[in-house]
Amino acid sequence: MIDAIVLSSGFIVLVSCFVIGAIGAVLLRKHDALANIWSSFLAIVGSLCGILFSFLALGFSQVTSFTLGSFISPLVSISFTIDKLSVFFIFVISLVALFCSLYGIGYVKHFYKKYSIGALGFFYNLFIVGMLLVVTASNGLFFLIAWEIMSVASYFLVIYDRNDQKNVKAGFLYLVMTHIGTAFIILAFLLLYKFTGSFDFNSIRLGSALIPAYIKDIVFVLAMIGFGTKAGIIPLHIWLPVAHPAAPSHVSGLMSGVMIKTGVYMMIRIFVDILQPVPVWWGLVILVVGSVSALLGVLYALAERDIKQLLAYSSIENIGIILLGVGSSLAFLSLGMPTFALIGLVAALFHTLNHAVFKSVLFLSAGSVINQTHTGNMEEHGGLIRHMPQTAFFFLMGSMAISALPPFNGFFSEWLIFQTLFKGMMEINFSAKWIFMASAGALAFTGGLALACFIKAFGSIFLARPRGSKARQAKESSYSLRMGMGGLAAGALLLGIFSANVMSILDRVVRDLSVFQLTPSFISVSPSQSLSSENISLVSAPVLFVSFIVTFIGILLATKYGVYKNQKVHLGTTWDCGTDLTPGMEITPTGLTRSIVTVFKGVLKPSIQHEIEYHDAESRYLPKSRTVILTLDDMYQVYLYIPLRNFITALSERAKEIQSGNINVYIMYIFIALLSSLFLLR
Repeated sequence: MIDAIVLSSGFIVLVSCFVIGAIGAVLLRKHDALANIWSSFLAIVGSLCGILFSFLALGFSQVTSFTLGSFISPLVSISFTIDKLSVFFIFVISLVALFCSLYGIGYVKHFYKKYSIGALGFFYNLFIVGMLLVVTASNGLFFLIAWEIMSVASYFLVIYDRNDQKNVKAGFLYLVMTHIGTAFIILAFLLLYKFTGSFDFNSIRLGSALIPAYIKDIVFVLAMIGFGTKAGIIPLHIWLPVAHPAAPSHVSGLMSGVMIKTGVYMMIRIFVDILQPVPVWWGLVILVVGSVSALLGVLYALAERDIKQLLAYSSIENIGIILLGVGSSLAFLSLGMPTFALIGLVAALFHTLNHAVFKSVLFLSAGSVINQTHTGNMEEHGGLIRHMPQTAFFFLMGSMAISALPPFNGFFSEWLIFQTLFKGMMEINFSAKWIFMASAGALAFTGGLALACFIKAFGSIFLARPRGSKARQAKESSYSLRMGMGGLAAGALLLGIFSANVMSILDRVVRDLSVFQLTPSFISVSPSQSLSSENISLVSAPVLFVSFIVTFIGILLATKYGVYKNQKVHLGTTWDCGTDLTPGMEITPTGLTRSIVTVFKGVLKPSIQHEIEYHDAESRYLPKSRTVILTLDDMYQVYLYIPLRNFITALSERAKEIQSGNINVYIMYIFIALLSSLFLLR
């Protein structure tokens, strides 16, 4: 009883911090600096409360449910359930929000006197409130309200820089896609209500045996489309590469690091927790979707020149990797292998946390670069490591983490997902093993391409010489921006070093779900922070970290006192047949990945545009300048969404013909509709 009071009171205090921050930002909207300080300070306080609340709640053994009342209808109750899965997502939201809010204090200053800082603070805090309500709501209709709060608040953040029409168009596309997804979610909840008589998640769980198998299958498809749209799985991802770059950078970090994971949260909640038992093909479908999203996401990221769009496509890739863990867990559960299912879900949650951390630091670092150079085009960057050394260091740490290089966190979660897929290949004796094998191959291929992608990103932004005038004038970002980036970068390293402890905590989080409560723990942690397990092969994070440090120091000592000790370095001008070397002759992002784009031209559909400027019509053989632009056609827009839009438009044009303006015809329509309704209700 005391635990329930503490948790319910703590959660209300946590949400209240962000609500007060939102209201105060509106009241102070005429004072940019005060609105910024107020909204950021309350967001930081709320985030710290969320982290403290999460550690406190993980120590409690019981699930806490409480209701604050009903409104509109008894079916809509403001009810919450705080179990360990919810607490984990509260922690992820709070952790990322803490450092994004620190970053935002300095970042939003360039919006002063240009846009309303009060409006930004209001929607920013409301956005975090929406995410917190989504991962704790236990009533389907109240969940939809929280989902809408999160979606609408994020829409206004996407279009915040509304002077750029690209941002407005990106926001409109995001709004359309998110509400299409919401429509499918509503249909799924209505089907569940029809067969269980309740929108309460616990009641649906208890009555899931009453739901026919074919209805469960329909709910699965509807939920995959609805929540997959928010998560950004391919081919429902088209909003993500344009909406995330449009938002302010600290909002981009929250959207990519946390918001898209709410879709993953609901997949786990419905498929793993509520609707059990489920057929094995559900898990196999998720494995296929995850493999395709991971591979195509990283391919599109490789081909991008805009740093924030590259990071957005990389988010699609990592959502695919997370779904590999979720899909394998679901398949193992259906096959009666709960221990392996436990490993798969732990791996998925671990990568969820890891991606939230390293993707956020990458978005914040990209925002720092864009803030100084006023462009996200990597073709105009270069040499920034001399002007922004700390930002370069944080971006490098994030790049190593997302490329799954030890001892950073991304390595350990991807290694655990590999182990899960290998178990499927070895333990399953029918055709499904081939899907596990293909998924493992896709994950390995994705890892290699991701490394190439971030070599390109770091090299083209920070190394060589500046290719743009703004890059030559760049300066290191302010203290608050560096605090936000540095905190998350340190988190990426610490989560790797202490991966044993993190996995042990996530093991308890997963075993708190009803389907895993009788499943024994698959790992144990020794006092030396080492993991042991009978079911999977493990690596020691501390040993890897020490090896990394020793190797690094060894290379430095060998360079200074070893082979190169007496070698003299001569600096001189490179001769190039009398031509002056310029930064434009460097290997650019486009040139670096052009060979890969050519290999996958069947998927990426590259096209080359030539722009030639002549002195005059008579000198067409002596052009003044030549420009070659490599562009990619979005195959999903060309082959799916544009034809679908054209079909709906044509159908709407035909439907207008029934509006004749004749009252007698309209009465006939009503009469036919009444007869049809009576026939259906007969």
